[in-house]
Amino acid sequence: MFEPTVFTVHLAQKQGYQFEASFGQPGVPDIVLDEPGPLSAGEGPNASQVLAVAVGNCLTASLLFCLRKFQQEPATLQAEVTTTLAPNEHGHQRIGGIEVVIRLQEIAGQVANFGRCMQQFENYCVVTDSIRRGIPVHVKVVDGAGNDVYAAET
Repeated sequence: MFEPTVFTVHLAQKQGYQFEASFGQPGVPDIVLDEPGPLSAGEGPNASQVLAVAVGNCLTASLLFCLRKFQQEPATLQAEVTTTLAPNEHGHQRIGGIEVVIRLQEIAGQVANFGRCMQQFENYCVVTDSIRRGIPVHVKVVDGAGNDVYAAET
C-alpha cells in the first residue's frame, strides 16, 4: 500500500491575471498561467486548461503503464481532451464535463492483453478518479500581518 505523499506548488502573480507556477523540482521549468481575454492576454493556459491536461495526461500515461506492464511497447499515444464549461445553478462558470479520446497507432486486436488493459488502466490514474469522487478542498486566506482572514472547507 502507498503512504500518503504531499507536494506543494507555488504560484506568484506576475501581472494582471498572469501567474507563474513553480514546481520546486530541479530541471522542471516554471509555467505561466493566464486568463483569456477580456480579463487578460491569454499568454498561457488557464486553470481549466491545466486541469484538462492533467486528466488527459494521467489517463494516457496510465494506459501506457498498463500496456508496458504486459511487455507491450506501443507507438506514440495521443490524446484529445475536450472540456465543457457551463454555468452552475448560481450562474457561475464551472467545468461541466471532460471528454478524453486516446488514440493508439496499433490495432487493438494485435496488442497482447489489450482487453485486460481496457479493464484496468483507469485504476492507475490518480487525477481522473480523484476528480470523479470529488476532492476535498481547504482554502485559507492570510493577510499581510499573518492573520487568517478566511477559511473554508468543501
